Amino acid sequence: MTQPNICPKFEKAISILSQRWTGLVIYQLLNGTQRFNEIQSAIGISGKVLSDRLKDLEQKGLVKRDVIPDTPVVIEYSLTDKGRSMEPILKTIEQWALDWMQVDETQQ
Repeated sequence: MTQPNICPKFEKAISILSQRWTGLVIYQLLNGTQRFNEIQSAIGISGKVLSDRLKDLEQKGLVKRDVIPDTPVVIEYSLTDKGRSMEPILKTIEQWALDWMQVDETQQ
């Protein structure tokens, strides 16, 4: 039996979401514009990894970085239209998780 070919665009989309922390960063930004520290504390990610993820998502056109000239400089992150379009996907995953996933109390 032959395997059907996976669409290259689908494969690319899955590779974005499957990067560690990426889905959680996008999900967190669905709540609106946030500063680096707000994102970091909300999902418990290291600063280096979060910085890498935000740069990657910005490069892919999913996240927008706004620099507000103030003292000190304020940097805010928000989803672009492309990033926000992932909301139904993430909400569907959220609902699936609520319906089917069990939390291991020993890992919390």
